[in-house]
Amino acid sequence: MGVIAAVFLASLSGCSRSPLPEVVVYVAHDQIYSEPILRAFEARTGIRVKAAYDSETSKTTGLVQRLIAEATRPQADVFWNNEHAQTMRLREIGVLKKYTSPNAKTIPQAFKCPDGYWAGFGARARVIIYNTDHVSKPPDSVFDLVAPEWKGKVAIALPLFGTTATHAAALFEQLGPEAAKRFFRDLRANEVIVATGNSHVRDLVATGEALVGLTDTDDANCGVLDGKPVKWLFPDQQENGYGTLLIPNTVAIIKDGPNLEPAKQLVDFLLSTEIEIELAGSRASQIPLHEGLEAPNEILRLDGIRQIPIDFASMAARVPETMIFIREEFVR
Repeated sequence: MGVIAAVFLASLSGCSRSPLPEVVVYVAHDQIYSEPILRAFEARTGIRVKAAYDSETSKTTGLVQRLIAEATRPQADVFWNNEHAQTMRLREIGVLKKYTSPNAKTIPQAFKCPDGYWAGFGARARVIIYNTDHVSKPPDSVFDLVAPEWKGKVAIALPLFGTTATHAAALFEQLGPEAAKRFFRDLRANEVIVATGNSHVRDLVATGEALVGLTDTDDANCGVLDGKPVKWLFPDQQENGYGTLLIPNTVAIIKDGPNLEPAKQLVDFLLSTEIEIELAGSRASQIPLHEGLEAPNEILRLDGIRQIPIDFASMAARVPETMIFIREEFVR
């Protein structure tokens, strides 16, 4: 029995009439997956969770702007982000409070802040999804998407928000600004279809409005589980390939938030191996990061994926430059 189911059943045994402590969390991770986990935390600890979720089209970015606007009078205690670049931005401008959770000890250093301001868990990969009714030989590299054979047949989410924005910043860091700009210009010239979000990319590919797309493992996996005519693959896995971008969930405490101790408990809970197992076994199919933790699906093993060799801090520093280019030259 999973932690969510077990805690829910335990919560039915009784209730307290005393006032409950509370924690306020801003959540960019999909509500369908995050809300049951937060309810399980409530049931286990007796701490009331007040959660604010963001929309598919502006998630992460909208919450980050809200946290920045509230910096002098914080309303939130915890930020559960669905990626890392914007979390690192908040660290740089002083919105986050240092807290090293004991549960972060077995998370690889590459997926957590060296100074203890945030930690990652339950990663998604940026993958190529394709329509199996129309595509027998899918592209196996992100850079194949600009080939003439895919003109007008490729979908990506608007790269101003969420994991697609993170992916864009990663390209700017790994390739260099000029090569990354050329790639996005080539995508635009190849009549790329710009979707409202990653799930929209999946749906466009499933219906055949696009034949190939860039999305995340959770959205792609849901398409497969729902019986849609789609499959997906990790791109750039060749020996000298660019590699696949892994994007962890991240969690951090907000500086001067009103409920520090409950915030620490929530961070500890989210960084536990139990939650990584829940996320890996769910429809989201997220990749466990804890060292030695077995993934329920062989394909989700961290050591089986050729990753982009990227420094998260350097990539996060590319975000402003990347967003300016995307707004001024890609989105028109």
